[in-house]
Amino acid sequence: MGHAHGTSGSAGGHGHSAGVQHRGRLALVLALSVTVLVVEAIVGWLTGSLALIADAGHMLSDSIGVAMALAAITVAQLGRPGSRRTFGYHRTEVLAAGLNGLILLGLSAWIAWRAVVRLADPQDLEAWPVLIAGGIGLMVNIIGLLLLREGAGESLNVRGAYLEVMGDALGSVAVLVSAAVVATTGWTRADAIASLLIAAFIVPRAVSLLREVVEVLLEGTPRNVDLDELRRHILSAPGVVDVHDLHVWTITSGMPVMSAHVVVDDSIGEMGEAHAVLDHLTGCLSEHFDVEHSTFQIEPVGHVDSEHVHH
Repeated sequence: MGHAHGTSGSAGGHGHSAGVQHRGRLALVLALSVTVLVVEAIVGWLTGSLALIADAGHMLSDSIGVAMALAAITVAQLGRPGSRRTFGYHRTEVLAAGLNGLILLGLSAWIAWRAVVRLADPQDLEAWPVLIAGGIGLMVNIIGLLLLREGAGESLNVRGAYLEVMGDALGSVAVLVSAAVVATTGWTRADAIASLLIAAFIVPRAVSLLREVVEVLLEGTPRNVDLDELRRHILSAPGVVDVHDLHVWTITSGMPVMSAHVVVDDSIGEMGEAHAVLDHLTGCLSEHFDVEHSTFQIEPVGHVDSEHVHH
């Protein structure tokens, strides 16, 4: 019997539409972030608050990250697969998330350096305008979290934006606390300490985002896919006696891909019977696994030995 190849899309996959359906909310969060960063930057510069400037810088990173996410989603949607890029431009979303993570790390280093300088040489600042600006920032961040909460579990870039806004909310709390301390006690070093806390908020989220990007680029098995369980499901199909060269990887967030060589027994001798095996396998994947695109190569018993000879 010759080879039979089968390809299918899983009905349960989020697919490349995961980010597209949240594009409107991302655009709204971008507009809110830009507004707040302008307010915080102006008030921080006028009052001399490093914590507020740091939070504005974090907002700038958020705005860049959301803008990149929007651009990547648009490019991925418009870019059609071709002979040079058979999956289109879906990976642009991952590249944008990686650049966003690097920007976050650079920003945190700058904030930490300026905060150390301020601790050694504290400066006077006006606390009450900082309190007002920090309160506005916290309110906007809470709105952003509510807008992005649903999409954070479906798209890598939406998740990145959600984590950034969450860090901004914590940063706004730090700004409010430090400003209150300065207003009530006059201890201006509280502002520099709040800046260090904001930097500390940024680093772990940036590292987490970069780790996810690296896993995608290295084509690691998605965390929500149990490869052993997937193998057991394939082996349980009627007529299947073995499976090898089983691979599951991710093109971009919400777009997992799987390929496998499936060995069937001698009772599967016609294309119609092979078709039934493929139907069973693709139906199983659709029901139990969130795989967007699956490719099976049907092989007779013993074919794997000839594959090794050719390789």
